[in-house]
Amino acid sequence: MHSVNDYYSALQLRSDRWSALRDATGALAQDATGRKAAGLRKKTEELFASLALIEPYWAFPGMAAFDHMRRHFEHDNYADLAFSVSRVTRALTTGAYRRRHIPLERDSLDNEEHDDEAQLSPEARAMSKPYFEVLIVDEVNEQQERWLKSNMTRMRRSEDPFTYEAMVVPSLEDALIAVLFNHNIQAIVVRPGLTLHSKMSLPILTRYLARAGGAEQLEQLQAEDYGPELCRLIDKVRPELDAYLITERSVEDIAGLDLGICRRVFYNQEDFLELHLNILRGVQSRFTTPFFTALVEYSKQPTGVFHAMPISRGKSISRSHWIQDMGAFYGPNIFLAETSATSGGLDSLLEPHGPIKRAQELASRAFGSKQTFFATNGTSTCNKIVVQALVSPGDIVLVDRDCHKSHHYGMVLSGAQVVYLDSYPLNEYSMYGAVPLREIKHQLLTLKAAGKLDQVRMLLLTNCTFDGIVYNVERVMEECLAIKPDLIFLWDEAWFAFARFSPTYRQRTAMSAAANLRAKFKSEAHQKAYDAQQKKLVDADDEKLLKTRLIPPPTARVRAYATQSTHKTLTSLRQGSMIHVNDQDFKGEVEQSFHEAYMTHTSTSPNYQIIASLDVGRRQVELEGFEFVQRQVEAAMSMRRSIATHPLLSKYFKVLSAGDMIPEPHRESGVTSYYDVQQGWTDIWDCWENDEFVLDATRVTLAVGGTGWDGDTFKTDILMDKYGIQINKTSRNTVLFMTNIGTTRSSVAYLIEVLVEIAKGLDDLLDDASKMERLSFDRRVKNLMEDLPPLPDFSRFHDAFRADLGTVEGDIRSAFFLSYDEENCDYLELDGSLKQAMDSGQEVVSASFIIPYPPGFPILVPGQVVSQEILAFMRALDVNEIHGYRADLGLRVFTQDALNKHAQIKLKTASE
Repeated sequence: MHSVNDYYSALQLRSDRWSALRDATGALAQDATGRKAAGLRKKTEELFASLALIEPYWAFPGMAAFDHMRRHFEHDNYADLAFSVSRVTRALTTGAYRRRHIPLERDSLDNEEHDDEAQLSPEARAMSKPYFEVLIVDEVNEQQERWLKSNMTRMRRSEDPFTYEAMVVPSLEDALIAVLFNHNIQAIVVRPGLTLHSKMSLPILTRYLARAGGAEQLEQLQAEDYGPELCRLIDKVRPELDAYLITERSVEDIAGLDLGICRRVFYNQEDFLELHLNILRGVQSRFTTPFFTALVEYSKQPTGVFHAMPISRGKSISRSHWIQDMGAFYGPNIFLAETSATSGGLDSLLEPHGPIKRAQELASRAFGSKQTFFATNGTSTCNKIVVQALVSPGDIVLVDRDCHKSHHYGMVLSGAQVVYLDSYPLNEYSMYGAVPLREIKHQLLTLKAAGKLDQVRMLLLTNCTFDGIVYNVERVMEECLAIKPDLIFLWDEAWFAFARFSPTYRQRTAMSAAANLRAKFKSEAHQKAYDAQQKKLVDADDEKLLKTRLIPPPTARVRAYATQSTHKTLTSLRQGSMIHVNDQDFKGEVEQSFHEAYMTHTSTSPNYQIIASLDVGRRQVELEGFEFVQRQVEAAMSMRRSIATHPLLSKYFKVLSAGDMIPEPHRESGVTSYYDVQQGWTDIWDCWENDEFVLDATRVTLAVGGTGWDGDTFKTDILMDKYGIQINKTSRNTVLFMTNIGTTRSSVAYLIEVLVEIAKGLDDLLDDASKMERLSFDRRVKNLMEDLPPLPDFSRFHDAFRADLGTVEGDIRSAFFLSYDEENCDYLELDGSLKQAMDSGQEVVSASFIIPYPPGFPILVPGQVVSQEILAFMRALDVNEIHGYRADLGLRVFTQDALNKHAQIKLKTASE
């Protein structure tokens, strides 16, 4: 039996303990007197003891049933015990307890016992009532607990849209642990009798409690404040839940308190019907999907189609003799819901006022923004919308150089003066990390010294990066605002939409950080801290400012935007994305320009199916995002542990840890790995709270250079062609596995089996290899693991595209459009004319974006000077795909005449 340290979460621990208990009790029932019986009894006793610490936090099977099974064991009723445990384990595995009562007696009948939830038809599952659990917090005896639960059960009616079961825990700490253990909880009823401390004792409980912020500060609370404080603490870890506070205190006492997620306060009464109705109403407010529901209703209406789109209502398909297979494949509903109409109960994405507007408002609530906007053509378009809305020609924008190409094109469209920021390189793995805060502050201070701080408009960073490096968003915003108090932040969270629904991850999202800063800047403590620091920093030079954790003035404006590819990490059809806004100046300064930019880039014929999927995807994350993200992280952690502990896999593969991907100066916590073979799991809460950079555990980067295959070959020829495993990203010697909310433990198990099979195949191959074949293999490994070209930094913009040689910003727009005239451009061969020109001292300037895949970001942009480091990197590249580069012609560069003429035009314009 695995120890507690082998489990990342209580969810995995619970599942495996029940499975182990089923096996042990089943064996006992088969042979209660055999030679293995004593060991089985001991194992069963240990499993019961372990589960006894977890089961109080779940409504099924419930502590009464659990204790009854335990008595079966104590009285040697092994047959009855085995039967009950088997039924519980199967119900937990299939989810059957969510649909119906599960009888646990051996003589009971359960005609649906073997119905697996996943095997039911979508129609059958859609017709069943969604199930959830209600947590009651009150220290009561067994008789009072039964009374509370029975009163809640009596209120349920057949016409209720949902069904639920209740459980009771006694203390504030138990309630915090419950909402972090139990993903089924959707509502919490906080009664006056709760106590402070839990009586449970298990290391994994302590770890969960830490994620809620701990309880050290609670010792000073009065008992009457436990309830309000619990509502506030749950708001910190699971803000999507509803709480209902039953109190004996007066209205005046309660009115001034922060009640967090509390939806309603009941004063000293036992009105269970009113409580029941409020609980259902709260869940219904998250369940509602305004646009999806409107689209379903529209699809049922009889209409005559006299507008564009012959495919609407499926008419062009049903009348066809040749494309019936398309109709059969997709089914009728998708065509019944296909229309370009904005009336009839529908809405316009460009000017929403009905169900799309309401759907966006619900998404704003779910993701913690002030405004949220849907997009149906991907985050590339979202990025361009935000940049165009906020950046005017001549504005200076600080940009992560290895960000997505849509940002670079956004700079072209907006006419921004671009300052490219370099991320720290990971040369041994041919990938970049993220931009250190010191580098960002250095560029801001340099621009301030040059008198250009008023021109600085925006900082644009990718969070998290494709490889999983996550910024300390709140700290970056704080320190930058200390230098430039009205700086706008655009956080590209294309791969990070899921983060909102994990307590650990949420703190590093743009919307959460913006909300925290807005609250912090209003506090008296922040004003005092700012005043004290200002006195210390009088006459401070730049080096001191770079070393100091700067505090922004309380008057700083919080202006944050996040673009998210909902379709990449949550449930949405392809290209479904969202823009989230928390900008104090949005209404007064940005709203009109944002609307114009949105109109510029958004289709007048948006796909309604994508919008509906965004609406439903929002419903899902508000009701089960916590569970799905928890399982996603668990799957990735399980993968890490399985590879790290397998002796054969470690010969050829290595999972890159935080220590491998984040240099030590950026890991203040000292955490190097999320899993250690000797010590088990590291609690990542502290490093996620404090470190400059952390590693997203859901991205598992596997170094494969030890196999002798480069990343692209391993991805295509081995994983995809041979085993049908799809992945997105590779580097020279790594492949990236990304878990998502649809990843199962079976998927992880299959991947481990495949890697073991590959490793065994390599073992066999090398056992039979000749001396020369072995030498060739070792040489390939050395070439992939040691002889790697260093990643180049951004060189600089050519002087012809710089307004001021004293600072580094460049005009990428004029360079981009200068290349439209072929007479301004020439082609130079990498190993011929280009090398010769650079060796002779000539400045060679790129006329195009040059984007190799991998790594997938521009190593050259229009107007950038080609450095020797960039040339060496390009010559060493062995990838098949380099956007912007013509292998038959060479690198597209500006002619010297074109550069001279442009420089003269720039000087003339400046003098005028």
